[in-house]
Amino acid sequence: IVQVSLVCLLLLLFECLNLIPLHKGVRCFARFYLSLGQCDEELGEVDEEDCCQNPQYGYQTTDGVTCCCVPSSPVWSPWSPWSQCNVPCGEGVMQRNRKCFGIEASECEKPKEKVEMIPCNGTCCQSPCPVAGVWSSWSSWSQCSSSCIPEDRAPIRYRRRTCSNPAPSTDPPGMGCHGDDNENQNCNNLPHCPVDGGWGSWSPFSSCPVTCGVGLQESFKRCDNPAPKHGGWPCPGEGRRTRICLTNTHCPVDGVWSDWSPWGKCTSPFPNRVIRCSKTGGGSQSRERRCLHQAHNGSICDGDGLTDTRVCYDVSACHLKGTWGEWDSWTLCSPPCGDGSRRFRRRLCNLDYSDYRPTIGLKKEPANFSGRPNEDCGPLPDGEKRTQFQNCVGAPACP
Repeated sequence: IVQVSLVCLLLLLFECLNLIPLHKGVRCFARFYLSLGQCDEELGEVDEEDCCQNPQYGYQTTDGVTCCCVPSSPVWSPWSPWSQCNVPCGEGVMQRNRKCFGIEASECEKPKEKVEMIPCNGTCCQSPCPVAGVWSSWSSWSQCSSSCIPEDRAPIRYRRRTCSNPAPSTDPPGMGCHGDDNENQNCNNLPHCPVDGGWGSWSPFSSCPVTCGVGLQESFKRCDNPAPKHGGWPCPGEGRRTRICLTNTHCPVDGVWSDWSPWGKCTSPFPNRVIRCSKTGGGSQSRERRCLHQAHNGSICDGDGLTDTRVCYDVSACHLKGTWGEWDSWTLCSPPCGDGSRRFRRRLCNLDYSDYRPTIGLKKEPANFSGRPNEDCGPLPDGEKRTQFQNCVGAPACP
């Protein structure tokens, strides 16, 4: 008795000191939609580690945070559609946003870039604006067309409504109401007596549908003891029940390629040879990528392209003449909220590379230009500035 009490006391002490691992229960879902940041097809509550044995699963923690199981590094969702212009008339702005998802504490790259904003113009500048029609409330149902059910068809009753709450304007013309102005309904409860439905027996649970991770077994019962007839009530409750099955085997996680790294410095294949600003001495540069997240016998990334190489000329800080071209595209409004939001665009300087050979080496590979040269396009016409700025009017207040 003394030995048993001592063991219990030690176990209690280890748990208080957090030496015994405590599992974290989460609500496990069979689907996670990255574009919405939402889960679907709930399986039930299991440990987070068991749920994420299926890489396509997602889960919700006890404090309501929704997460996906993989990839483990945070990722951005796609951008939402642009909102409508925030003013009905005049200058305003439209916004769109995105969310960061992942299961690590770190944030996505550039965490402040959650909102984008562009200028817009409201289109409702007529005075007055057109008024669209709205349906009135439905009238009361009429009496059934017959006091009994004929053999050929059931009796019906109807109700009506009008497009008058308000009616569409005529000058300027407003849109009319969509839909029907009358509705018919069968009188199915005359004169038959209703028969309420009753549940049959539960079927055996199905076998576990997965060979790895967490699965869901199902059992069904039918509303056929008896089936509802002649307007009788259907069976109350659900005709399906589920239970979770654990395989204790992690599903394979296939590898995915990372983004390519930036191109490295353009260098000569011959040691100590300087090729900067040389129009005949070409070199090469390379970039790299990695195969990420492959685990548990999952497939490695397709292809063998860990390194990419191309030929190049090093034009870093080289003096190059050119001619002024078109304007570059406008940037996004910055900041994306509050007063003082602006955007800008720059006049493009089209550099002249005609003195360089279009190909490099015996294989005549197409040449690339590496580095940032000193552009010389001369003065702009009529004293024009190279950069234009524009205010973003009507931006909403920052949260």
